[in-house]
Amino acid sequence: MPELPEVEALAADLRGRLVGRPITKVHLAQFSALKTYDPPLHAVEGSFVDGVSRHGKFLDIDASGLHLVFHLARAGWVRWREDLPGLPPRPSPKSTLAVRILLDAQAGQTAGLDVTEAGTKKSLAMYVVRDALDVPGVARLGPDPLDDDFTIEVLAGILHEAGRAQLKGVLRHQGTIGGIGNAYSDELLHAARLSPFKPANSLSEPELQTLFDAIKGVLGDAVARSSGLAASELKGEKKSNLAVHGRTGQPCPVCGDTVREVSFADSSLQYCATCQTGGKPLADRRMSKLLK
Repeated sequence: MPELPEVEALAADLRGRLVGRPITKVHLAQFSALKTYDPPLHAVEGSFVDGVSRHGKFLDIDASGLHLVFHLARAGWVRWREDLPGLPPRPSPKSTLAVRILLDAQAGQTAGLDVTEAGTKKSLAMYVVRDALDVPGVARLGPDPLDDDFTIEVLAGILHEAGRAQLKGVLRHQGTIGGIGNAYSDELLHAARLSPFKPANSLSEPELQTLFDAIKGVLGDAVARSSGLAASELKGEKKSNLAVHGRTGQPCPVCGDTVREVSFADSSLQYCATCQTGGKPLADRRMSKLLK
């Protein structure tokens, strides 16, 4: 799933490609992707792109005052294409194409964006709105962890308010902190040497400082590494720099212990027992049920 660093880099890449150019046509290949009806989708056709920005994990294309807002969900992505066909794509259950945005033709080629979604679970969402805050998910976002206003005092207040909720769940809840998902919550907790199941309001002052530094450092470094990369390179960059997420069974790059996993109904988390839980493995509820 694209998270804050990837969406930030996507916004920067698309800003350089789109700003100042007109949107000539938007083709909707997966009708379930469009979540709004007023303004209509065709209202952005003929508009000029004034900017591209990010809100949490949402990508926002400002088109002459209207906003095309995308949430890429778990398997969505944006692909820049130098030469696109002008004819509308045929809707197909086997196709990954959800939305195609055509720009003005230059040098005989019509460039644009293909917004795609792999897999059968279609969760990608597109909104056409007059203000990004008209998108419910954007309106509910918590503070952005890379904003200067996100201070250690803000983090302390969030954790206190969360009470005994597990730390990982608090970090990835978009209404609490915007932009951190499953992968980077694993990475932040590993960098801070904290258990994902630790109660949010139980951190000592040194642990709070370490977690705050990890949030700023891990996310900031990921954004810096992604800066200037094309959209096609971002997935590989993310995967190659993860310490524990998606690395079950591999050695921890810090201590060499085996990275472990806890599975849930539709997701999983990865952690290092030596670095994060005092050497004690966390109970994997899915495996426990299988062994009974």
